[in-house]
Amino acid sequence: MVKNRICKLLIFFFSVSFSHLSWGQFQPDSFLEKLLKKQPEKFSQLLDNPDKYQIQILYTRIDRNKNNEPRFQSYGYHVDASKYFYPASTVKLAAAVVALEKLKKLGIDKHAHMFTGAARQSQTEVLTDTTAEDKLPSVAHYIRKILIASDNDAFNRLYEFIGQEELNETLHRKGFQNVRIAHRLETNLNSEENRYTNPVRFEWEGKTVYEQPEAYSSKTYFSDTPILVGTGYMQDGTLVEKPFDFAEKNFFALEEQHKLLKAIFFPEQAPVQQRFDLTSDDYTFLYRYMSQFPVETSFPENYTDDYYDGYVKYLMFGATHTRLPRHIRLFNKSGEAYGYVLDNAYIADFEKGIEFMLTAVIYANEDGIINDDKYDYESVGLPFLANLGKAIFDYELNRKHTVRPDLGRFEVEYDK
Repeated sequence: MVKNRICKLLIFFFSVSFSHLSWGQFQPDSFLEKLLKKQPEKFSQLLDNPDKYQIQILYTRIDRNKNNEPRFQSYGYHVDASKYFYPASTVKLAAAVVALEKLKKLGIDKHAHMFTGAARQSQTEVLTDTTAEDKLPSVAHYIRKILIASDNDAFNRLYEFIGQEELNETLHRKGFQNVRIAHRLETNLNSEENRYTNPVRFEWEGKTVYEQPEAYSSKTYFSDTPILVGTGYMQDGTLVEKPFDFAEKNFFALEEQHKLLKAIFFPEQAPVQQRFDLTSDDYTFLYRYMSQFPVETSFPENYTDDYYDGYVKYLMFGATHTRLPRHIRLFNKSGEAYGYVLDNAYIADFEKGIEFMLTAVIYANEDGIINDDKYDYESVGLPFLANLGKAIFDYELNRKHTVRPDLGRFEVEYDK
């Protein structure tokens, strides 16, 4: 009996250890490199110049057992957390998830009205939101705008609600170590001003349910050493002929982005430390707006007219302006800035029963100049991500799947 008990404990130990190992680790580069080299007309120029294009890729294959439980096998190409890239708008997904978790902890509904004050001259207040159905701001509506159209101001308001220090420390406590979110987006605020975040007040049914004073980060989230990129940069209309220093800019390593995606779509399989304390409605809300097309959106109303299906859908579709198929959905967060183009997506084909996760970045800046608005997104970055997504999709389409996955959890109802 004792021997049987020991055997059972060993089996349990190794099964838990293996599940956590397979969750966080990935295979060497050979698989992805061999796969992409089968299409030299699309990839050879890029793969032959790894330093120039700074490509990093993470792909996770998902296989289900008869109980629909997923098993993961991840493959990486040149994934290296020590190699910096600017994460652009992909940091917004982290802010959205942490904001939802903070609301749950406070006992506040995500649709509650959120009023942002201004305690410093550099800060701006928000008391209305004309794009919302009731014309009032809320975390839910900010997240909706972030996920459908990558709205920068919406991210800034979540950053202010969470606070710089709380945002970073929450992610670090959960094991996402290679991440620094140090600043708002598309503002001229300096590093010191970004340590201050606005006072915030929440109302529910006309009554104040929570007030948060202005916060100041006691820590700084910068690189200890310079991060030099490019051969020069534009400053006030003048070319500065030396590399641009990203030491005080945001950082979100590719592997950390991929782990965050896994934690959102497969929370039950995530190590306990990396899980987010969200409600089932929170997860459905994220799935809906990570995959919803602008034309399917009721509010903001202008999204139907102003944005095309592929507006922020880079993998597989390359931000195409044509109508996208409805049975294939990218649950994603993409970004582009300073020449970097990236996307982080769980991709599902509900007709063919295909699912996989794919995260990738490429540097598309042929002249090496930062801030000159002459990046090569259309000619290099977006075609690469589209071709990469298609290559992985075709591989998934042709490989043997022992069990067809039940993807019902992700088949959400859209606004319209």
